[in-house]
Amino acid sequence: MRHPLFAALVLAAFALGGCEKSQPPASVAVTSSVPYTLDDGDRLRIDVFGQANLSKQYLVDGNGTISMPLIGLIGVRGMTASQLELALERRLGAKYLRNPNVTVEVQQPRPFFVLGEVTRSGQYAYVSGMTVQTAIAISGGFSPRANRRKVRVTRRMDRKLVEFSAPLTYQIRPGDTIYVKERFF
Repeated sequence: MRHPLFAALVLAAFALGGCEKSQPPASVAVTSSVPYTLDDGDRLRIDVFGQANLSKQYLVDGNGTISMPLIGLIGVRGMTASQLELALERRLGAKYLRNPNVTVEVQQPRPFFVLGEVTRSGQYAYVSGMTVQTAIAISGGFSPRANRRKVRVTRRMDRKLVEFSAPLTYQIRPGDTIYVKERFF
């Protein structure tokens, strides 16, 4: 008599344990007020007024740095474009230029990735305002074995990777990895 009750309790525990919160935690919510922070893979256009040899495109490397003439390597990971402008003006103004005027524009944000049960897993160019659903559509859509309710997003936040379950309407950011799980039935 105890065994069937125990088996029912174990099955109920597994069923409840498999339930996931469909909304991402508040700490990873995307709002329009969240500033874009630079990271590896971003392509930047930096203009230094009156300095043609300093004004060009720079790619943020895997270490989160760019290499600029005169001042060398600059760590940009986690900075906004306006913070980088100020940092460059300070460094250039300290030794090389009088009252430098620098503008930084994100020319091309870092790509996002789609993995798992989609037609074409891979790396794709980010477009502003993308949702999980549009990202999956860009990758060719769900495969026949895809679990359309089990989509995970991995995002780097404060130099840590955070993974969470997300609905199809969730807005993604550059550098996100979307993973579509397999369904079993």
